[in-house]
Amino acid sequence: MYVAFPFSSNLFFSSMRMDEDAVFANNQLLTTQDGVCSFSMGWRAFTIITPNVIEEGAMKEDSGMQDTPYNTDILVEQLTLCVDYLWKSERHELIADVNKPIIAVFEKKRDFRRLSELYYDIHRSYLKVTEVVNSEKRFFGRYYRVAFYGQAVGFFEEEEGKEYIYKEPKLTGLSEISQRLQKIYSDKFGAENVKLIQDSNKVNPKDLDPKFAYIQVTYVMPYFDEKELQERVTDFERHHNIKHFVFESPFTLSGKKHGGVEEQCKRRTVLTTSHTFPYVKKRIEVVNQTSTELNPIEVAIDEMSKKVSELNELCTVDEVDMIRLQLKLHGSVSTKVNAGPMAYARAFIEEKNAKKYPDNQVKLVKEIFRQFAQVCGQALELNGRLIKQDQLEYQEEMKSHYRDMLSELSAIMNEQITYREDFLRQGLERQHIFQAISKQNTSVQGTSIAE
Repeated sequence: MYVAFPFSSNLFFSSMRMDEDAVFANNQLLTTQDGVCSFSMGWRAFTIITPNVIEEGAMKEDSGMQDTPYNTDILVEQLTLCVDYLWKSERHELIADVNKPIIAVFEKKRDFRRLSELYYDIHRSYLKVTEVVNSEKRFFGRYYRVAFYGQAVGFFEEEEGKEYIYKEPKLTGLSEISQRLQKIYSDKFGAENVKLIQDSNKVNPKDLDPKFAYIQVTYVMPYFDEKELQERVTDFERHHNIKHFVFESPFTLSGKKHGGVEEQCKRRTVLTTSHTFPYVKKRIEVVNQTSTELNPIEVAIDEMSKKVSELNELCTVDEVDMIRLQLKLHGSVSTKVNAGPMAYARAFIEEKNAKKYPDNQVKLVKEIFRQFAQVCGQALELNGRLIKQDQLEYQEEMKSHYRDMLSELSAIMNEQITYREDFLRQGLERQHIFQAISKQNTSVQGTSIAE
């Protein structure tokens, strides 16, 4: 049995080797020199921290492990080290759960001084959580899909054709990880034999030059379905125990990568890894992927829904991030940059164009634009309440842009679009409208990479 504590950005994470039958028969984690059980929580005590421990909890003990008793002092020492690294890595939400087995030990020993220290440590961790939760001051890392191709020469051997999700520290950029991997494999295979694939499109190995080793690196984000989004509310929850990741690739039916909004499609790919992050390794193999293709009007629905959700979130948090609020507001209502939203409106709502698309999707686009108009008004109103004297001119400029946007939108939709607080409250209660997007996606395919 062992507990692993990697000293990297991936943190600790308990892994315990045990014979599964022994787990259920005796549920003994620790034994004393005379073989008497002194602690009986077992590996199950750690499943709340990471589901990865379930798999390793069923593994057989290493040869010779029974000759080295694993006692409560060793457990407490290693878990205390875990807590120390949790503080350093700013994963404050896990400190209470890691301390619970230690508390069980000292409760049995009736060591009330240590118990008071432990509960004070938990108290401090929860105070820290309240300070940083959803503050975006913590950086939990970034994720990249890395695929290897080069079977003709046998460059990557068992890695050939496989995809992995790499977890990188803090704000590691795409160029940084790409250059690092290129250097690693250039040193191994020779710089003249290694090439990077710059786009995220699906690769057909048969189209590649067999003389080279190819590495494809793509930025991905954690992916959650509708139910998970409702359950995972905080930044921490959306970066802990995750195994689904998503990236999008733009394309057009004409073969070009980019086109006008009326021809722009995109492919959304969801990847599933064999284990969850954080993990004892910095990369995990991808074992499944599903691809969904969105046609132009579905792209418009998706993009506008994101804008509405982002503005809603900025307007409803306890502590308003003024910089982000103003950036999103400016990008939504300014006549200099609102070509995106209004281009969608012209392409899919104007009567001459709307006839080309299904009625239900056109109605959905209209409803989203009504919500967009209202949440822009709410953001503008919130900004007006929070700004200082030196930004009054900026606020008036934004108001003017907003009025122009409402006027143009009213003409396109053939109805009067105005900002009404009562409409906005109703709109916030109808967020499920945007969830209809996922049900209208087309061409869903699931493929298993490692059966």
